[in-house]
Amino acid sequence: VQLQASGGGLVQTGGSLRLSCAASGSVFRINTMAWYRQAPGKQRELVAVITSEGNTNYADSVKGRFTISRGNAKNTMWLQMNSLKPEDTAVYYCNVRIIATYYWGQGTLVTVSS
Repeated sequence: VQLQASGGGLVQTGGSLRLSCAASGSVFRINTMAWYRQAPGKQRELVAVITSEGNTNYADSVKGRFTISRGNAKNTMWLQMNSLKPEDTAVYYCNVRIIATYYWGQGTLVTVSS
Protein backbone atom coordinates (compact mmCIF):
# COMPACT_ATOMS: atom_id res chain seq x y z
CA VAL A 1 0.00 0.00 0.00
CA GLN A 2 1.29 3.46 -0.92
CA LEU A 3 0.06 6.60 0.83
CA GLN A 4 0.20 10.20 -0.33
CA ALA A 5 -0.71 12.95 2.13
CA SER A 6 -1.53 16.51 1.11
CA GLY A 7 -3.27 19.65 2.31
CA GLY A 8 -0.83 21.02 4.84
CA GLY A 9 0.16 24.65 4.97
CA LEU A 10 0.35 27.81 7.04
CA VAL A 11 -2.76 28.99 8.85
CA GLN A 12 -3.52 31.46 11.61
CA THR A 13 -4.78 30.48 15.03
CA GLY A 14 -8.46 29.65 14.82
CA GLY A 15 -8.27 28.74 11.16
CA SER A 16 -9.04 25.48 9.39
CA LEU A 17 -7.28 23.04 7.13
CA ARG A 18 -8.32 19.81 5.49
CA LEU A 19 -5.73 17.10 5.02
CA SER A 20 -6.14 14.36 2.45
CA CYS A 21 -4.53 10.96 2.17
CA ALA A 22 -4.73 8.95 -1.03
CA ALA A 23 -4.04 5.24 -0.77
CA SER A 24 -3.15 2.93 -3.63
CA GLY A 25 -2.37 -0.75 -3.88
CA SER A 26 -4.19 -3.39 -1.87
CA VAL A 27 -6.59 -0.92 -0.24
CA PHE A 28 -9.31 -3.58 0.10
CA ARG A 29 -7.18 -5.17 2.83
CA ILE A 30 -7.00 -2.04 4.99
CA ASN A 31 -8.28 -2.50 8.54
CA THR A 32 -7.80 0.94 10.10
CA MET A 33 -6.75 4.32 8.78
CA ALA A 34 -5.23 6.98 11.00
CA TRP A 35 -3.52 10.31 11.23
CA TYR A 36 -0.44 10.82 13.37
CA ARG A 37 1.58 13.95 13.94
CA GLN A 38 5.06 14.78 15.08
CA ALA A 39 5.96 18.19 16.43
CA PRO A 40 9.58 19.39 16.55
CA GLY A 41 11.42 17.69 19.38
CA LYS A 42 8.49 15.47 20.27
CA GLN A 43 7.49 11.90 19.65
CA ARG A 44 5.00 10.97 16.98
CA GLU A 45 1.49 10.77 18.43
CA LEU A 46 -1.84 9.42 17.29
CA VAL A 47 -4.29 12.14 16.32
CA ALA A 48 -7.30 10.21 15.04
CA VAL A 49 -8.19 6.74 13.80
CA ILE A 50 -11.09 5.30 11.83
CA THR A 51 -11.90 1.61 11.52
CA SER A 52 -13.24 -0.24 8.51
CA GLU A 53 -16.65 -0.11 10.24
CA GLY A 54 -16.43 3.67 10.47
CA ASN A 55 -15.79 3.89 14.20
CA THR A 56 -13.56 6.80 15.18
CA ASN A 57 -11.33 7.75 18.06
CA TYR A 58 -9.44 10.96 18.76
CA ALA A 59 -6.63 12.22 20.92
CA ASP A 60 -8.03 14.28 23.79
CA SER A 61 -6.17 17.33 22.52
CA VAL A 62 -8.14 17.41 19.25
CA LYS A 63 -11.58 16.16 20.29
CA GLY A 64 -14.31 18.49 19.14
CA ARG A 65 -11.99 20.27 16.70
CA PHE A 66 -10.80 17.57 14.28
CA THR A 67 -12.87 15.12 12.26
CA ILE A 68 -11.51 12.04 10.51
CA SER A 69 -13.39 10.51 7.61
CA ARG A 70 -12.76 8.16 4.72
CA GLY A 71 -14.22 7.27 1.37
CA ASN A 72 -16.26 4.11 0.91
CA ALA A 73 -13.57 2.60 -1.30
CA LYS A 74 -11.00 2.94 1.52
CA ASN A 75 -8.65 4.69 -0.87
CA THR A 76 -9.07 8.19 0.52
CA MET A 77 -9.00 9.60 4.03
CA TRP A 78 -9.43 13.13 5.28
CA LEU A 79 -8.75 15.08 8.43
CA GLN A 80 -10.81 18.23 8.86
CA MET A 81 -9.03 20.46 11.33
CA ASN A 82 -10.91 23.42 12.80
CA SER A 83 -10.07 25.95 15.52
CA LEU A 84 -6.40 25.29 14.98
CA LYS A 85 -3.94 26.20 17.71
CA PRO A 86 -0.18 26.82 17.60
CA GLU A 87 0.31 23.54 19.46
CA ASP A 88 -1.20 21.74 16.46
CA THR A 89 1.91 22.66 14.47
CA ALA A 90 3.50 19.42 13.31
CA VAL A 91 4.16 17.13 10.40
CA TYR A 92 1.02 15.07 9.90
CA TYR A 93 1.33 11.51 8.64
CA CYS A 94 -1.33 9.23 7.29
CA ASN A 95 -1.16 5.62 8.33
CA VAL A 96 -3.02 2.45 7.51
CA ARG A 97 -2.98 -0.94 9.18
CA ILE A 98 -3.39 -4.25 7.40
CA ILE A 99 -3.59 -7.00 10.04
CA ALA A 100 -0.33 -6.36 11.95
CA THR A 101 1.53 -4.27 9.37
CA TYR A 102 1.51 -0.47 9.37
CA TYR A 103 2.12 1.66 6.28
CA TRP A 104 3.12 5.33 6.37
CA GLY A 105 2.78 8.26 4.03
CA GLN A 106 5.47 10.91 3.64
CA GLY A 107 3.89 13.56 5.87
CA THR A 108 2.52 17.02 5.28
CA LEU A 109 3.53 20.06 7.34
CA VAL A 110 0.92 22.06 9.22
CA THR A 111 2.04 25.35 10.73
CA VAL A 112 -0.31 27.38 12.91
CA SER A 113 0.81 30.92 13.59
CA SER A 114 -0.16 32.77 16.75
